[in-house]
Amino acid sequence: MSRNLLLVEDDQRLGELLCSYLGQNGYTVVWESRGDRALPKILEGRPDLVILDQLLPGLGGLEICQRARRSYAGPILMLTAVREEVDQVAALEAGADDYVMKPCNPRILLARIRALLRRNDPVLPEGAPLVVGALHIDRASRLLKVNGLVVTTTETEFEIAWELAGHATTVVSRDALSRAARGVAYDGLDRGIDIHVSRLRKKLREAGLSELTIRSIRGEGYLLTQGSD
Repeated sequence: MSRNLLLVEDDQRLGELLCSYLGQNGYTVVWESRGDRALPKILEGRPDLVILDQLLPGLGGLEICQRARRSYAGPILMLTAVREEVDQVAALEAGADDYVMKPCNPRILLARIRALLRRNDPVLPEGAPLVVGALHIDRASRLLKVNGLVVTTTETEFEIAWELAGHATTVVSRDALSRAARGVAYDGLDRGIDIHVSRLRKKLREAGLSELTIRSIRGEGYLLTQGSD
């Protein structure tokens, strides 16, 4: 069954390219070029996934993402031409599940889309919940809890937590986290995984997870373990 995507992009050439490429790969794409017309299409159309440019006429992508997140739970993939880490963090904090930097490679974009949609596919086997100390992660219900209290995460943060908890006390490489959470190999330069881990670590601390921490192991990856950073 074809999945419905909403592409919000004001670049005519890029919009046509992505609509054609994604259509050839089995997706039904609705294309909107203005930000101020995008929000109703997200909330009323309920696409399976939104591809959202960060810089748009009428209303910016960050504002659209923040407003949509009040009632739209589907995946949001942000397109950004800005390579500064602070802008990447802003996209994630606005509620985006992932981002792709422009100029984007359509094959990389397709891999990210497939990875995000796989997480929301109810026919996939989910496996038993993972319990590591006070941390409880249930993939079937997409819930992450600390001491019984639900912690709100993005889809990518959830997948990173699942991967780390599934390999607790073992170092998980950035490449493994990238493949599990974003559907692509780690290229050695993109700071996206580090930003997601930092956000996840902060949320777990704020939720009261004190006996476990996510440690950064220089040159290797990340480790969910007892003790301090």
